[in-house]
Amino acid sequence: MDDRAASLSPDPATEPDDAAAPPRAEEPPRAKSLGPLRMVWREAAKYPAQIAIAFLALVVTSTAMLAFPAGLKLVVDRGFAEGGDPTDIGRWFRYLLVIVGVLGLGTAVRFYFVSWLGERVVADVRERVHENLLRLAPAFFEENSPKEISSRMTSDTAIIEQVVGTTVSVALRNTIMAVLGTAYLFWLAPQLSGLLVIAIPVVIVPIFLFGRKLRDISRTSQDRVADVGAMVAEVLGAMKIVQAFNQEAREKRRFARAVEATFDTARRRILIRAIMTAVVITLIFGSLTLLMWRGAVLVVSGALTGGTIIAFVIATGIVAGSFGALTEVYGDLLRGAGAASRLYELLDERPTIAPPARPERLPEPPRGSLSFRNVTFRYPTRPEAPALVDFSLEVEPGETVAIVGPSGAGKSTIFQLVERFYDPQSGTIRIDGIPLISADPADIRRRIALVPQDGVLFSANARDNLRYGRWDADDAAIWDAARAANAEGFLRDLPHGLDTYLGESGTRLSGGQQQRLAIARALLRDAPILLLDEATSALDAESELLVQQALDRLMEGRTTLVIAHRLATVRAADRIVVMDGGRIVEQGTHGELTAAGGLYARLAALQFDGGRFAAA
Repeated sequence: MDDRAASLSPDPATEPDDAAAPPRAEEPPRAKSLGPLRMVWREAAKYPAQIAIAFLALVVTSTAMLAFPAGLKLVVDRGFAEGGDPTDIGRWFRYLLVIVGVLGLGTAVRFYFVSWLGERVVADVRERVHENLLRLAPAFFEENSPKEISSRMTSDTAIIEQVVGTTVSVALRNTIMAVLGTAYLFWLAPQLSGLLVIAIPVVIVPIFLFGRKLRDISRTSQDRVADVGAMVAEVLGAMKIVQAFNQEAREKRRFARAVEATFDTARRRILIRAIMTAVVITLIFGSLTLLMWRGAVLVVSGALTGGTIIAFVIATGIVAGSFGALTEVYGDLLRGAGAASRLYELLDERPTIAPPARPERLPEPPRGSLSFRNVTFRYPTRPEAPALVDFSLEVEPGETVAIVGPSGAGKSTIFQLVERFYDPQSGTIRIDGIPLISADPADIRRRIALVPQDGVLFSANARDNLRYGRWDADDAAIWDAARAANAEGFLRDLPHGLDTYLGESGTRLSGGQQQRLAIARALLRDAPILLLDEATSALDAESELLVQQALDRLMEGRTTLVIAHRLATVRAADRIVVMDGGRIVEQGTHGELTAAGGLYARLAALQFDGGRFAAA
């Protein structure tokens, strides 16, 4: 459940309509020009053969569509003519059937290739955007919501697919038919075509005006439906809370208001569409009736044939429909340009953490030393508050250093800098004597294994989650790591062993099991430097014991930095570093620091009294 005050008001009578549903994803804005679509064209231009086939099929089908009224003219004027040969009628109908066959085959070819292009372009854009996102530093995702980025990767690319796979094809087809059709009409009956020039705007303008209103109300209707869906997902996802606080009746009323709002919007949409239908049908058929009336007069006078009138009426419908479709297509192209612009922003983003032009190689074999010298760092989103201030620390190979301190002391920031997720504003950090900014970040991270506070798992099977530490590990190595992490027992009890799907974020496992999998993953990494971030936090006593035993095995022979609040881990450390306000305020062993009576002693006393060291 969210924390919006309006949504949680106990008095339903005081709740505004807009509070009836959770917030929805922002719809991609329209661009002011079609310029951003150049990015889409560059992607599509990689497939010239498919474009050529699709365009050829489009020209053929557009021409065949206009050839159909010409064929009907021949059927009427020659097949039904007085004194005509009855056996000759079939020739003109066979001509029509050829046109129909060409139209059907060309439409199928056009549909396949433009749809293929749409899906291919979307797939390429998604891959390129995702590849670029993987290169960006964590600072980018602090300033840009991952949910909003996900929306761009799904809804915006869906709009691009529609533009490439449908809208552009429709625009080109209707442009061809509108231009060629208009020329054909003036060739067929110049006098009636002059009247048509007057009639088309009379029909199209109301369609355009009603269409804009209908499109706006349709978008609102879709938003209301999305509100209902989002509300259902929210309430069902928090059903235990709803029932625990006896809020079923309130949620029923809230849902009913959302459903009624959806119905009211749909009713307005239906009413507008009904009025538009009446106006459009009246104008279209009224105009056609007037044109046919004038045509009938011309036929009686001998100025036109009956086939000409039939061909003119059908061609008029095609041309009018083409112009009408073009007015709608432009709006879709603008939406596509807006979506392309948002995606291009992600493609154009450059990583702030990148390897230098000539990265310095880390020494072999790795030693595992860490050095911080006069490091000052501020997070990009919080530049006014330094996380580390003139921080210096030397960690020898194989040494275990525990880092403790109150919340906000800067403990987790040390890990962020060691992994080179960020660069400090001043000072240097070295691994095995090499400054991090001089080395390739990928080489740095190969020498580090991380066990996070929450055992972060992926929506995959157990094998793939474990192999994340070393993707080429075989099953024997995986089971060895699982055994060392006290994870073998529950893994073998899973329905399909290592092939068991663990659910989204590993939700099918308990917290302790997730943490042991994270430790096994770090064991498979087999890196000389180990970072443990509150690895035993929020675990029950039994799980903590199993996890701590696994951590003891993992730490053997490795340089280890431990963010910890449990005294069992702190006491085992070779050295304890106490931080406050981004600075080191004390260093020493557990006994030395306890005897000193400083900040560490106060934190330890709080834990003995039932408290804990706060997590950073």
